[in-house]
Amino acid sequence: MSFVAINPATEVVLGEYPPHSPEEVEARLAASARAFSVWRSTPIGDRARLMVTAAELLEGEIPVVAELLTSEMGKSFNAARGEVAKCALTMRYFAEHAEEFLAPESIPTNASRSGVRFDPIGAILAIMPWNFPLWQVIRFAAPTLMAGNVVLVKHAPNVPGAAQFIEDLFVRAGFPVGVVTNLFVNVDTVGDLIGDSRVAGVTLTGSERAGRAVAEIAGRHLKKCVLELGGSDPFIVGAHADMDLTVSMAVSARVQNNGQACIAAKRFIVVRGRAEEFISRFSEAMAAVPTGDPMDPETVMGPLVSKSQRDLLAAQVAESVAAGARAVAGGAAREGTGYYYPATVLIDVPAGSRAASEELFGPVAVVHVVEDLAAAIALANDTPWGLGGSIWSSDPAEIDAAIEGLDVGVVFANAIVVSMPELPFGGTKASGYGRELSAYGVREFTNIKSFYVA
Repeated sequence: MSFVAINPATEVVLGEYPPHSPEEVEARLAASARAFSVWRSTPIGDRARLMVTAAELLEGEIPVVAELLTSEMGKSFNAARGEVAKCALTMRYFAEHAEEFLAPESIPTNASRSGVRFDPIGAILAIMPWNFPLWQVIRFAAPTLMAGNVVLVKHAPNVPGAAQFIEDLFVRAGFPVGVVTNLFVNVDTVGDLIGDSRVAGVTLTGSERAGRAVAEIAGRHLKKCVLELGGSDPFIVGAHADMDLTVSMAVSARVQNNGQACIAAKRFIVVRGRAEEFISRFSEAMAAVPTGDPMDPETVMGPLVSKSQRDLLAAQVAESVAAGARAVAGGAAREGTGYYYPATVLIDVPAGSRAASEELFGPVAVVHVVEDLAAAIALANDTPWGLGGSIWSSDPAEIDAAIEGLDVGVVFANAIVVSMPELPFGGTKASGYGRELSAYGVREFTNIKSFYVA
């Protein structure tokens, strides 16, 4: 099956990429194994120099790369530019800090010398999604490459141009061939790839179902695995929230990346004393989100990535409304060309309805009203997922209570949840395990080797 890129705003086919044959896959795996034997011994200063070169190339091509991302998955051109710039910043961050993060640590014992060191383990297979076609790969690859590993990328089939660009970028920057390898392979080959002796570990960003399948295969082969899966992040509006800031950021938190982000706020949990004002202002602001051609600089929200994704979201909303929920903004797909769905706000959502129990991967916000902060935290935790969450309040006590009480991997206060190179990123419960970014992310795919010299 060929890998086809379709512009979700125009429904025009952009390009078609043939899959790699079994012989090509074998050649690429062999090249990756050869590259690891060289790359692991490459001084970290030389790795850093090449990483900075790749970042410089990316920075010089931001508009071109951003247009590629917009055309393949529909995010606004402004958002795509931001994604590319963030990738370059992250590459520079790990080029600068990886040596510090990977430095051997001395641990006092009765030996003359003892401690731990962090050694690379080999080729890491990355199974990546379409929603952030460049960032999802770079946030894993930059620290992993700096640790001395090599990377095999099995990208989402609907962003093949981005997948090929990533391999080409690192080759152009001077990385040895095989250090970053793109694999145009179908999902039914993933099991064989994970089981291959030349693959040392696997990381996946994607659905809970995909995560369970990959973890099962990795477990059978005793391979290290990192999973970043779905989320239904709570956005808690406390009694002392600055409503001007909160409403503005609530809209951004829900419609970022056209609502297609694991860490987008999806459940808006408001204490009763602030609920009427928040719902009124939030609904009005969501209804006014500029939606249309993603290449238009005035556009905030473009189309969903595919017809199937739009149809799924429309069904989730329609069935929830039929069950008793009320749409106070949006609520129905737009007719015409392109896979558009409007910014939508649902209230009075019944427990057990699809909007209350499923991840809504699109610009649909579900608002819940609770009595107080304790009830808000309890409701926030009453979900299978635990990726991120935010608290909106000017009261330090409310902020600290949310940071302590939320069962998630990331908590932000008075700011939208984002991933950034300085902080570890990952979730709890069905949102996965393991961490990306920061010193913790650099060390995920290393052999933490103890040493003892008598």
